[in-house]
Parts: sequence; structure tokens; C-alpha cells
Amino acid sequence: MGISAWLKLIRWPNLLIIIATQAIIKRAFFPSFGVSQALDGVHFLLLMLATAFIAAGGYIINDIEDKGIDGINRPEALIIGRSIAEKTAFNAYVAFNALGVGLGFWVAYAIDKANFAALFVLCSVLLYFYATSLKKVLLAGNLLIALLTALVVLLVGVFDLAPVAHPANQDTQLRVMGLLVDYAIFAFSLNFIRELVKDIIDINGDKNFGVNSLPIAIGRERAGTVVFGFGLITLLAVLYYAYSNFLYSELMLAYFFIALGAPLLLFSIKAWSASKREDYQFLSFLLKIIMVLGLISLIIYPYQ
Repeated sequence: MGISAWLKLIRWPNLLIIIATQAIIKRAFFPSFGVSQALDGVHFLLLMLATAFIAAGGYIINDIEDKGIDGINRPEALIIGRSIAEKTAFNAYVAFNALGVGLGFWVAYAIDKANFAALFVLCSVLLYFYATSLKKVLLAGNLLIALLTALVVLLVGVFDLAPVAHPANQDTQLRVMGLLVDYAIFAFSLNFIRELVKDIIDINGDKNFGVNSLPIAIGRERAGTVVFGFGLITLLAVLYYAYSNFLYSELMLAYFFIALGAPLLLFSIKAWSASKREDYQFLSFLLKIIMVLGLISLIIYPYQ
């Protein structure tokens, strides 16, 4: 039961992306707009930890519930019952959720918005139901995970901008919150597509455990066509957004077309011809790269 097994169980690269996303929004994106902010350094750190802990708990309970499926789809990567006992993993799940919800309450009380803590309770509950039942319902699990991923972006605005909004600064606060919504929609789209891709990859194990995923419901080939369609729609939406918002900013226009548009075009091309499991594994990896490139755009946004 080494540290490497625990790091794999909680998906440390994904947690790092979550923390980096929120840190970049707070430290690089917000200052360029001169917005009023509610969270000091300590409480923002607690917000990031709360988000990461809830996510870690979600990964753990998902692996516990998925050990049978993973035994078919990824037997070489199976952790629960092999490297870490199921009971130990469940105790860790409870601990991570308790810490995440507890820190969420702490931050919410610090900004005098105790009701905001309900977001962390809701996320914890939804991740549990996702792992135990919702993932087996057609598209429900895919949509939920995409929505929770988008919430990672929005949480920073909810906790840092909303509490200090008042008539004198509301135009700026609302404008920046609107930009966060744009990025959240982008994150939602990419993660929804990636969840569909992962369902295609995991079709064999899912069939044996009653999961009604899209490729099981309509067939692998048709599901691949749906992935291609959503990829193409996302590509066109990104290009339209860049043209509409950054026509007079050469830096951002170039970045959106080259760093986001080109990889999305590659994704669409590869999705159209994908047939093997390895093809979809590459598509899943490519989507994660596009997510990181989207995150980097938040850093260069102030320099447009």
C-alpha cells in the first residue's frame, strides 16, 4: 500500500489541474480586470483544498464501485482490492469528503455566506450517486461529471466575486463572472465529449455490469459519430467565439485559432476515423491537452 497507489487512486494529475485552474483564475485572470475580491490568500487556499478533497473523494468512491468493471477494462491498473483494501479506501473517501465539506463551511462562514457551503455538500452527494447509480443511466453520468467540472471554474467567481458585489462595481463583477461562465461552458463541452469517449473505451466492462452508456445503447460506431459531431460543434463554437470577442486582439485570436482550434480540428479528424480502442485512448488524451491549453489562455488573457 505505497504512496504511488494512493496518488493513482485520487488521480493526482487531475487534482493538480483543478488547483491550477482555480489558482490561475484568482492570481492571473482576476487582477487584470481590477475586480473586488472577497477571499484572502489563506481562505482561497482553503477553497482550493476543499474542491480538491471533494474531487479526490469522488475518484475513490468511483473506483470502489467500479472495481468489477475495471477488472475487465483495465486489470493492470486495478488498485482497490489489490494495492489498497476496499475498507481502507472507503475510510479515505469519508475522510476526504469530511475535510472538503468542513473546509467549504469554513470558507463560506469567513465571507459571511454560510449558505454557499451547500455547494460542497451537493457536490459530495452527487459524486456518490454518480458512482453508485447515475453512471448507469444513459447520458446522466456524462452530463453530471461535465457539469461538476464546469463548477470548478465557477466556484472561484461564486466565492470570490459575488460576496463583494455592490452597485458601484457590479458591472465589472458581472462582466468577469460572464467570462468565467464562457470558460465553464468550454470546460463542460470538452469534459462531456471526453466522458463519451471514455464510455466507448470501457464498453466491454460496462456491458457486463448493467451500464447503459451511449455506445451500448446505440452501438460503438454510432457513438463514435456522435463524438465526432460534438467535437466539430465545439471547434466551430470556439472559432466563432474567438472571432466575435478577439477580432482586435491578435494575440488571443492567434492563440484560440492555433492552440485550441488546431487541436480540436485534429480531434474531429481522428474521431471520424477512430475504430480501435487505442484510437479513442488517444482522443481522450488529446482532449485533456486541449483542456490544459484552454487553461493557459486564462494566463495570456490579460496581455491581449
